[in-house]
Amino acid sequence: MTLLKQTLNATRFVMHSMTYPYNREIIKAQQPMKYSRRGWIALLTTLVVTSAGGYAAGWFSPNETTITELAPGVFFRKSQTEPVFLGCNQGWVEFKDFVLVIDANFPNQAAEVAKLIKKHTGKPIRYVFDTHYHGDHADGNMIYTAQGATAIASENSQLLFDTKGLDGFRKSQQSKPEEYGPLNYEKPTLLFPRKMVIDDGTQRVELLHFGHAHTAGDAVAWLPKQGILFSGDAVVNGAFNYTGDSNTASWVGVLTEIQTLPIKTVAPGHGEVGDEKLVPLQKRYFVELRETIQQAIDDGKSLDEIKADIELPFYQEWTGVDVRERTENIEFVYGELTSR
Repeated sequence: MTLLKQTLNATRFVMHSMTYPYNREIIKAQQPMKYSRRGWIALLTTLVVTSAGGYAAGWFSPNETTITELAPGVFFRKSQTEPVFLGCNQGWVEFKDFVLVIDANFPNQAAEVAKLIKKHTGKPIRYVFDTHYHGDHADGNMIYTAQGATAIASENSQLLFDTKGLDGFRKSQQSKPEEYGPLNYEKPTLLFPRKMVIDDGTQRVELLHFGHAHTAGDAVAWLPKQGILFSGDAVVNGAFNYTGDSNTASWVGVLTEIQTLPIKTVAPGHGEVGDEKLVPLQKRYFVELRETIQQAIDDGKSLDEIKADIELPFYQEWTGVDVRERTENIEFVYGELTSR
């Protein structure tokens, strides 16, 4: 029997407890992937060794989709970003009797992951958790809900799903009719204010909303037993930050809150898996970007001058991209600081 307990700040799902052994394996594969009943079998398999502690240009593999088992029953799928952008990174957690998917992705990628999970586990997908409303994280919800899953998100994301999310989905129906045409938009129906816990005794996942970061509704999935954070786009590993829906001052505050968690592994919204050093690295980008632009404003520089002259050497070391190439982020922060 499932016991549901809901309070003002948290929803907790408590299920029967049972130990669920799992053999650890790490697989790296190039697209396309093929799998057998015995597990993750790919055209090319090698041991994945990743580290977010030290960073250097050129370490990211944009033309690969990889699957890594971060801990028994906890999987991370890093999505290919070049030459074709396949969407966000995803995760899934195997509980005793069901699976939780973290971020739906685009519909075609959602279908691929749902098929993979069914073949590998034989368990139903009971929940799909959207870290935020953007299409590359949530447009594939209907793939999971059609199989009986419930879509989850933070309460603060509801308005965004109802407006910008729906508008983006309709635009994709026009631009990608072969993928979106026959599908209906599916927004999350299970919403939480600050915290929701799913715990059956074998796995525990805490869904946490700290505030406005990448979007106003950002939430993360935290696995306290393993020290694993699925961050959505609140934390990315590389030059993937998009500020168009953000509040960068609040984003810094959210990252400060996230840093209080005893993190061992970060599964970012885009880019390679990292360790606890990835969160302060992400925070440093926004802190230094804001400070540098503010100083330039104080010195009387125009936006065009700032875009031409700004330097953040560590950013290029981390991402392989000159900070000046992310002009939209410079323009956004300049607008925040000048209220324009």
